[in-house]
Amino acid sequence: NPHKTSWERSSGINAEYGDAELEKLDKMDEDDLEAIRERRIKQMQKAQEKKQEYKNLGHGTYDTITNEKEYFEISKKSDRVVCLFYIDTSFRCKIVDKHLSQLANKHYETRFIRLNAEKAPFLTERLKIQVMPTILMAKDSTVCDRIVGFTDLGNSDNFPTSLLEWRIARSKCINYSGDLSRPPVEEVKEKKMVNIQRNLRQEEFSSDSELDD
Repeated sequence: NPHKTSWERSSGINAEYGDAELEKLDKMDEDDLEAIRERRIKQMQKAQEKKQEYKNLGHGTYDTITNEKEYFEISKKSDRVVCLFYIDTSFRCKIVDKHLSQLANKHYETRFIRLNAEKAPFLTERLKIQVMPTILMAKDSTVCDRIVGFTDLGNSDNFPTSLLEWRIARSKCINYSGDLSRPPVEEVKEKKMVNIQRNLRQEEFSSDSELDD
C-alpha cells in the first residue's frame, strides 16, 4: 500500500525480518545451536581476558603518577590514555578528579592518570600547558585532543560526569554508545552558593588557575 505511513512500512519490514529470523531458528539443529553457544562463550572469555590484561596495566583505576618518565612508559603500554595535569592549589582540579575517578572505573579500555604539572616542566613546556586543569587525551602515544579548563563543560563547576564522558569520547579515547554529535545535557545548571563561599572562591580562583612562568 503506497499510502502506508513510514512507521507502518518499517513495522512491516521489522515483522518480515523477525519471521525470517524465526524461520532460520526453526531450521537449526542441535549442532548449529551448540556452535552458536560455543562462539558466544569464546567471545565472553576473550572479553574477560582483555579486561584482565587491561587491569594488569593499571586500567580501571585513577592513579597519580609522579614524573614525566612514568607518563611516557604508560603511553607506550596503553593504546588510549587520559591524563589530568593539575596543581594542588586548584579547586577545579579536584572537581575533575571526582569525575575521572568514576570514568576510570567504567572505561577499562582506557588508562586514566593524573600528573602534577609543577613536576612535569618538560611536558608542560612542550605541550604548551598553561591553564589548570588541562586534560590530555592520547592515542598510540600521540596527544590527539585536550580539554582546557571548563569551557567545553558548560563553563560551570557543576557539570555532570556524563558531559565529561561525552567530551572525552569525541576524541575516540573511550568507547561510547551514545550520540557524539550532541552533548547529553542541554545546559549545566549552576548550584546556588552561599555568598561568603562565592566571594572566597572568586578571590582565590577568579579564573582557571594558571601556572607561573
